[in-house]
Amino acid sequence: MSDTTAVINLDLTGPTISRHLYGHFAEHLGRCVYGGFWVGEDSPIPNEGGIRLDVVEALRALNIPNLRWPGGCFADEYHWKDGIGPREQRPRMVNTHWGNVEENNHFGTHEFMALCELLGAEPYISGNVGSGTVQEMSEWVEYLTRDGDSPMVRQRKANGREEPWRVKFWGIGNETWGCGGNMRAEYYADLARQYATYCRDHGDNKLYRIASGAADADYQWTETLMQQISCFGCEATPKNFFQALSVHYYTLAGPWEAKGSATDFDTDDYYRTMAAARKIDRILTGHSTVMDVYDPGRTVGLVLDEWGTWWDVEPGTNPGFLFQQNTLRDALVASVHFDIFHKHAARLHMANIAQTVNVLQAMVLTDGDNLVLTPTYHVFEMNKGHQDASSLTVHLRGEDPEPERLSASASVKDGTVLISLSNLDAAEPARVTLDLRGGSLGATTARILTADRLQDHNAPGAAETVAPRAFDDLKTTDRGLEVTLPPHSFVTLRAPLA
Repeated sequence: MSDTTAVINLDLTGPTISRHLYGHFAEHLGRCVYGGFWVGEDSPIPNEGGIRLDVVEALRALNIPNLRWPGGCFADEYHWKDGIGPREQRPRMVNTHWGNVEENNHFGTHEFMALCELLGAEPYISGNVGSGTVQEMSEWVEYLTRDGDSPMVRQRKANGREEPWRVKFWGIGNETWGCGGNMRAEYYADLARQYATYCRDHGDNKLYRIASGAADADYQWTETLMQQISCFGCEATPKNFFQALSVHYYTLAGPWEAKGSATDFDTDDYYRTMAAARKIDRILTGHSTVMDVYDPGRTVGLVLDEWGTWWDVEPGTNPGFLFQQNTLRDALVASVHFDIFHKHAARLHMANIAQTVNVLQAMVLTDGDNLVLTPTYHVFEMNKGHQDASSLTVHLRGEDPEPERLSASASVKDGTVLISLSNLDAAEPARVTLDLRGGSLGATTARILTADRLQDHNAPGAAETVAPRAFDDLKTTDRGLEVTLPPHSFVTLRAPLA
């Protein structure tokens, strides 16, 4: 058994952990939208206006803060005017990125906004830069957010929506270095300034424009974008073309062409996965450091709007649908990511897991009228108390300067402390002494997410194989608490400040 001390100064709070770090992503890909969120008004599955209500109920329990749509790669071949008006009159298209299937455009702008209203989530719309036009995106902003009278307002009203919506978050393209146009950073940087100029604030709807940023550790892409709004070492406030830039990072245990199975893996695969998951800390640090040179006041946000595990698709499924199972291993990848996100809360303003339903590291899996909550879903639910809380730094002391098989973070909100602990060791328990300073805690309640095997997952008929339960292997000490974490487990502790 390993022994680690976690020092937490309860009276020294850090940056606020934005609720938007717990954001989600829904692309027109596989069964994420059709069969996931959308079943149609004639479906026997309970729905409201065609939106599947059991999925909505499950996600509302997470306090889902935002939802990114319509892509992903799909966004840069999506023309929004094809998805408004009477559904039977909407033109069809071919989804060339994902399965080469026909898209009927039945789920469009109005349906997405209705979904966000049901979820209580803020919409995050990714605009088409790859195959669209400046005018097209500008008119989408006008259609959604302008009040009074204008061509787009009249069209919106004709389609049944009198009042404008509030839509703050707008992505200026997606992966423009790849599926979004295979652009050079310098070329895209000019486009970002142009598109941002014509994506206007209408009334009191102030846009948060997110430039399409780098893949992984491409710090040069980030620097090129930052050079468009500031200068090296400048103390001046950056130009207000865009308010954030994005980065994408996926966790893989192997090479891209052989990612491995979601459920059939060994301990070596597991540790490679955990090492890959931890790499996001270095990547966020790298991008933040570049941004600090051009924006020392940290007024420009960093947005990780695609993250999660990516495995080979399940046997017998369409390879373009990216359907994969979701095990305890995936849940621990999520818990590690959130600890790292909390650490970077001063610069990281939003993160969106890929994806919400039936695709990649999903929250829920649906099959007909069946719905299963994944292990990853439970990490989001157990951690939701961190949303909009003040971060508390956790200093780990053990045999190594920073024990590699323990991950932790903490926060305080409304007088309540939430501490998240992950034991990443596949076989051995971990004893953690919480050295609490600058305050004390009242009665502590704890929950645990674990399973007999790392490969365990939930499925119809076995929906509770990996699910949270009460946890009591903790005791009070002179300095705080002592917690013994079982192997491969995620534990949250919740207590009022005494």
